[in-house]
Order: sequence, then structure tokens, then C-alpha cells
Amino acid sequence: MNNDLLHIPYASRRVPLIAGNGVVATSHPLASQAGLAMLQAGGTAVDAALAAAACLTVLEPTSNGLGGDGFALIWDGAKLHGINGSGRAPAALSVEALERAGQGTMPTYGWLPVTVPGVVQLWGDMHSRFGALPLAQVLGPAIAYAEQGAPVAAMVSHFWAKGVAAAHERTSPEFAGFLKTFALDGRAPRAGERFRSPGHARTLRMLAEVGPRAFYEGEIAEAIARFSQATGGLLTADDLAAHRSEWVEPLTMEYGGYTVAEIPPNGQGIAALLALGILDGVDLASYVRDSAASFHLQIEAMKLAFADIFAYVGDPAMAEVPVSAMLDRERLAARRSLIGDHAQDFGPGELPQGGTVYFCAADREGRMVSMIQSTYMGFGSGVVVPDWGIALHNRGCGFVTTPGHPNMLVPGKRPFHTIIPGFLLKDGQGIGPFGVMGAHMQPQGHAQVIVNSLTYGMHPQAALDAPRWRWERDGSVRVELETPRHVIEGLMARGHQVIAEAEVGGFGRGQIIWRRDSGEYVAGTEARCDGVAAGW
Repeated sequence: MNNDLLHIPYASRRVPLIAGNGVVATSHPLASQAGLAMLQAGGTAVDAALAAAACLTVLEPTSNGLGGDGFALIWDGAKLHGINGSGRAPAALSVEALERAGQGTMPTYGWLPVTVPGVVQLWGDMHSRFGALPLAQVLGPAIAYAEQGAPVAAMVSHFWAKGVAAAHERTSPEFAGFLKTFALDGRAPRAGERFRSPGHARTLRMLAEVGPRAFYEGEIAEAIARFSQATGGLLTADDLAAHRSEWVEPLTMEYGGYTVAEIPPNGQGIAALLALGILDGVDLASYVRDSAASFHLQIEAMKLAFADIFAYVGDPAMAEVPVSAMLDRERLAARRSLIGDHAQDFGPGELPQGGTVYFCAADREGRMVSMIQSTYMGFGSGVVVPDWGIALHNRGCGFVTTPGHPNMLVPGKRPFHTIIPGFLLKDGQGIGPFGVMGAHMQPQGHAQVIVNSLTYGMHPQAALDAPRWRWERDGSVRVELETPRHVIEGLMARGHQVIAEAEVGGFGRGQIIWRRDSGEYVAGTEARCDGVAAGW
């Protein structure tokens, strides 16, 4: 990345981190420091990312955990690798099983939306291929925080209180482990209060000693399967034992002379590429960043992208996902031509024939990792395996029951996924990782920080700090309170239903690391979370 992105064309109260030997950027300062310690001990960017990943399951259980999924993009210094760490539906989970349970659609909480957790296997596969330090050393900081405790961060405490309040309303047997694991005398820990998680430490220690497959075939797997059977779950030991990660070829899109990479479906990263591909033929730079015209064009491009992915994206292993056709440049030009001066509702385009934490790391040798993991919707399904600290995710609620839809629930299928890591390249060389967490905000956040960086020349911190917008499926556009009034009024004049919103976490939380031509790193992290970019 050239020096131009170090100047400040946009008013930002914070400056980026600049470091020469490596950077770890996460949503929690202690997780960033744990990753940095791995770099200073001679570890790779993957070692650093995994140390941070494990710590985040302890320090920020409101967003991720051992019972969740994850994805990563890894630049090894010469090539970009993708890995899909999402789990599949249990063999017994089907539309018919939902109907027998009295459910017409996928529920949000309880056992039914629980798919096989993939993040622990993801850790193991990343470490075995790209790690340098022993896994026990990499997991060491997380084990220490789980056993000895750590002060709860301010933003985390906010979401923790919401999770505990909701848990008090769930009384069936599968929810019995939640408050025992995550509450102190029935309440959420307060900001600055030390929280310990002995069950979590027990699981991490076993993973360090036996290896990640213990989660899927050993004592941990047996505990998960027993609890499932005892409390009405469909997840079995066979489902866990069958799980594997998948190494995948990243999808790419050219924008502004750079190449943006995302993980292919079953995730929604393709939505960011579609929006950027549409915008690549628009002269956004002719409009100032904080203008209604620029916001309008970006919003309409994003709406076109979402219309496509909601119609066409599912698990490519079990349903055809026409990725190449969706990303066809001529098709994107046709989609671009639909954008007018006023807000519109879009359907999917014709095809040519033929609860989450994001973090990133970079090391002295130029290897870089873009990684994300989640239990979804905060603490996930609300189901916690007693004595093991494992909060199980609810990714299955991403399935639909519409016959023939590519994302229709089928046993053994991976659901549509919201969590996506991003990566930027230039002329085949890695520039760096980026990401913005937060459900369907994620591809919208990806598109906005790339536009901020490449079209408007913002450094990483400014690109993250700038006010964001968020399109909702009800047709409304939410904007942050810091959005200039003339932008809001201009969008409304163009027919957008605009709502200024102060919701904590509603506009995503992200990190960016760019590598300069000279080898130094420039990094930023969100003001919307507790995070920090740590470097040396």
C-alpha cells in the first residue's frame, strides 16, 4: 500500500497504528496483546490470530465461543488461501423434523438451530498448516484468562447484560447450563469485574493436550452428544465425528485498480463483491464522501447485491450456486444501469447462461490473516454444555424451508452464513486483511471501508471511523447519528426511508491492516468496540 493512504483527507479523531514487525488487531485489547506475544515469541501471523481467537472466546463470549463457526483468509507471503470452518446440519435435522416439533420455520433458540460447531477444527487446520509455535503455547493466554479471570470490557458488559436478561426467560432443560456458566448470582458481570470460566478452561486445556479432534471424537464430543440426547437435541456423536473444514479458493472482484477477496458461499462475502463490482463502473470520486449522492449510489448497489444473494446463495456442496454468472462483469453492468436518481426495490437479476468477532494479524515476514468467528446473535442458541463452557451457536436459523431454494434446510447441509473475512490485493500481492462484523451489516461494512480506502483515500483508522449506513430488509436505511444532516435530507429527497440510529453495535465493528510497499504495517480498529491494534 503506498504512502498516500497515510494522509488524512477525512476528519478522524484517531490516528492509525504504524508498526514494522507485526500487528494484531481485535475487538478486545487483551486478545490483541495475546496475539502480539505470539509474534514476539517467533510465531507466525496464524499463531497470533489463533491466540487472539482463543482469548476472544473467553473475553468476549457475547459474540463468539467454542461452539461457533469461523472462516479465514490467509496470505502466506505468496498466495491467498481460504478456509471454510462452518458446520453442517445434524443428520436428523430436516423440514419434517421441524414440523414434528411444531415449527414451520427455523426457530432462533434451543437445539433445533444448532449445527455442528466448526471453529475448533478450523483452529486445528490453520495451526497444522501455517503455525510455528506449539498449540499449547498458542492457547496458553486463553487458558490463563479462563482459569484466573479477566476484567470485563465496557462494550462487552453491555451485550452480556442483554444476554443474561434474555436467558432468565428460558426455562426448559437445554438452557439450564447458561446462567450457571455466564452469570454471577443470576446477573451479568459488570464492566471491570473479573470473570472466570473454569469449564471453558477445562475444554481449552484438553484441546491443548490432546488436540482439536477431541472436540469432535473424544471426551468433549461425548459430553456434547450426551447433553444433546438428554435434553432433546438432534446433534449426535456421529454428526460431530463427521465434521471437517474445507480449504477453498477465494472469490475476487476488481475495484479501483485493486483486487478484493472474499470466502465463497455458503457465506455472504459475494454480496460485497457484487456491490463493489457494480460501483466500479460509477464515478464515486466525483462526489464528496459525505454526500447524499455518494451514499445513494452505494446503498442502491448494495440492495442489488442482496437481491441476488438472497435468491441464489446456499451450500455449494448441496445446491448449485452460480458464482461465476453472478460476478460476470457484463451482468454487473446491466445491474448498474438499473440505478436511478431515486431509491428503488430490486429483485434478483437474470443470470448469464452457461453475534461475531473479526480480527486480523500480520507478521514480520509479510504473512497475514483475516479471520472471523461467531456464535451468532450474541450467545447463540442459549444452549450451553454444562461444565465445559461451550455455548452452542444457532447458525441453523439461517436456513429457509422454501422448497427448491438453494438455502433450504437439508440434513448435512451448511446454512447461509453471515460471517465473512475480507482481504485486499494489488497486482497479485497481498495488501492486507480487513473485516466488519455484524450480521447483514458485514458485506455493507466491507463495501464501505473499501470505498473509503480506495475511492476516498482514507487511512485504516479514518476508513473505520467514518459514519456508516445500513440497509435493512424492510427497505429502510439506518444511519449513524454522526451522519451529516444534509446527507440524511438528501437521501430522503431521493426516496429513501432514513432512520438515524444510536444502537450500540448496529453498524458493525471491524479492523484493518494494510502492508506498505516498504514492509511496514498501517492498522486501525473500531471506536465502536473495546478493541485495539497492537504492534511492535
